[in-house]
Amino acid sequence: MLEIQNVSKTFNAGTVNEKTALNGLNLKLNEGDFVTVIGGNGAGKSTMLNAVAGVWPIDEGKILIDSIDVTKLSEHQRAAYIGRVFQDPMTGTAATMQIEENLRIGITKAERERYRELLKSLDLGLEDRLTARVGLLSGGQRQALTLLMATMNKPKLLLLDEHTAALDPKTALKVLTLSAKIVEENHLT
Repeated sequence: MLEIQNVSKTFNAGTVNEKTALNGLNLKLNEGDFVTVIGGNGAGKSTMLNAVAGVWPIDEGKILIDSIDVTKLSEHQRAAYIGRVFQDPMTGTAATMQIEENLRIGITKAERERYRELLKSLDLGLEDRLTARVGLLSGGQRQALTLLMATMNKPKLLLLDEHTAALDPKTALKVLTLSAKIVEENHLT
């Protein structure tokens, strides 16, 4: 499902600020695997996620998703395979757009009803606020919305980069519970 083969990434190569973030990284995950990556600051966790997502080009190695070599694909091309929720609740949504616009531009009546039902499952009162600007939502509401958006098209791989770190403990628990539910229901890795 996800295979990282001998991946290396060095930032600022050949300068005094050279930093090797990934050095010969290998990882193989099967469909349905749920993995938590733990390490100290600067250990390369976010660099690995950014390499998988295509944010950073890698120096060496290969990245395969569902046996497809995505190593040379750009970030937007990999988006067909990947859903992503970032650590910062302000990342992943457009604050000046309405909830329904964030879910999809050019929304039909049927899609509006589908989104209303999906939002209702979040249990955050967002189903009646489809025309509210996202910038007016709390961090937890934005994170839940980003999670919903990241999984709507049933990606092959879901990357969660400390997606509850900026939330209060109660909201973090709600978002974690929702994450587990969405992963299970959509059979995501």
